[in-house]
Amino acid sequence: MFFKSNGSGSESDLLLEHIDGLYSYAMVLSRNRSDAEDLVQETYVRAIPAAKRLRKESNIKGWLFTILKNIWLNQLRNSRVAVPMSGVDIDQFLPGPGAATARDAHEQLITALEQEQVSQAILQLSDEFREVILLREYEDLSYQEIAGLLSCPVGTVMSRLGRARSKLGVLLSPAQTCCRSR
Repeated sequence: MFFKSNGSGSESDLLLEHIDGLYSYAMVLSRNRSDAEDLVQETYVRAIPAAKRLRKESNIKGWLFTILKNIWLNQLRNSRVAVPMSGVDIDQFLPGPGAATARDAHEQLITALEQEQVSQAILQLSDEFREVILLREYEDLSYQEIAGLLSCPVGTVMSRLGRARSKLGVLLSPAQTCCRSR
């Protein structure tokens, strides 16, 4: 999509395994497919030459997400334009339910419906809650990695995540889903 690997097992191959997660995160930040693609591409343009200098114990995933976030923040500072936050179908960029785990068509339908409900609930969260949910639940970053990425204390990450989960619980409660479907 953004560049081709030469198949030699190089640093760029290790970096490529995170491209989908970076793109999902870029979509959460930018709310625009073209801008998200540009963010991911710029991330790799900066990361590939620097990857040779990484230590073996380096956290490549966290490093890539930090590069992407910094590029986005720099673009915001330079453009001084507000980021549009509505009208984006974000669920298409979040990982979907695994069809391989479904036993039959009914179970696949129920799983798809539940995924849609969760996606709609996530869209109703504020940006800071949506961001922390994506990084923790979908990208499986640690609290420390998220704190570094968001430039905030670990306690703030834990608090935001707890409040985001609580809000999702309310949004996904049977009373809420019952009343919304009418």
